[in-house]
Amino acid sequence: MGKTIEVAVDRAYDQTKTVLPAEVARGTYMQNVPGLAALKLMHLMIGTAGGRMADDVRHEIRLSDIRAINGMKHHDRASLTPLFAELAAAVLVSDDKRSQAVTIGGLVDEARIDYRNEVSGDLLVTWTFRSTFRRMAAESNHWAILDRQTVFHLSSKYAVMLFQHVASLANLDHINTKTFTIPELRALLGVAEGKLARFADLNKWALSPAVSEINHLSRLNLIVTPKKVGRTVANITIAWQVKDDPTPAKRELQGHSVGRKTRRDGTVESPVRAFPETGSITYSPHWIEIKRAAGCNKDNGLIAADFRRFCDAKGISLDAHNIEELFSSFCAKVGRI
Repeated sequence: MGKTIEVAVDRAYDQTKTVLPAEVARGTYMQNVPGLAALKLMHLMIGTAGGRMADDVRHEIRLSDIRAINGMKHHDRASLTPLFAELAAAVLVSDDKRSQAVTIGGLVDEARIDYRNEVSGDLLVTWTFRSTFRRMAAESNHWAILDRQTVFHLSSKYAVMLFQHVASLANLDHINTKTFTIPELRALLGVAEGKLARFADLNKWALSPAVSEINHLSRLNLIVTPKKVGRTVANITIAWQVKDDPTPAKRELQGHSVGRKTRRDGTVESPVRAFPETGSITYSPHWIEIKRAAGCNKDNGLIAADFRRFCDAKGISLDAHNIEELFSSFCAKVGRI
């Protein structure tokens, strides 16, 4: 048994932390990277399994326990099903230089959502990890200890992928920087093929927002230094340090997400009116008016749930600066039914 499992067993008492094998934390091992909500679910699954993550057993969690987690979506059967599909499609690739063997496998073998008691308001979610992940976890001697609330409050998959990667390196002695080629950086962040092809776009839409959010919400401070060859960025060096005082980050995690970007940027723009994180918009006149103006007459509860799933799939935060425009466009596409 590797040291990672030993650490996970020793920290089983601490429900605020997740022990993640470095092989998973360093996202260059993962292909078909899931979206934001699925990555958060993955962290919850691994954290729930804890010291048993390498065992060939079925793990379980109740929907009520998922919904009780601050920072997670208000999930139901309909929202969890596609997330497990994303996790089942993720591919783990491990190249063992010592044995000179490349292993290609997956994360989730099978997931089940038992909705026999759905009428009473609860579901039982169970899953088994695939042999590749279990072997990787069993043999792992490097790990990342991640604050779960930080992961659950990050608003993009790029931030989650970067945070877990750097957190796994922060455990190593005398290492506080790492240099990445641009292809390595794209793989680390889980940027899909054909997306953000120019470095300027990669930096604007993925790297810089991820670094800003990690610095705002976590115990780490990241500094990014690009190196150019001529006019082209050849590689990126990321340096990190643990904050002397993590209190402001902890305070931010406990606060409401509305206006978080404004506080992070230090701007004085008008506070963002966030889309409701749960429930119908029936008692939200502002959102009802936007829906009506867009010519949509879909049920208030259904349009709210559909819009949240749309934002989740696109990695859009419900307090994004243009959330009202996005909701209006979404309603206009649905139209009258």
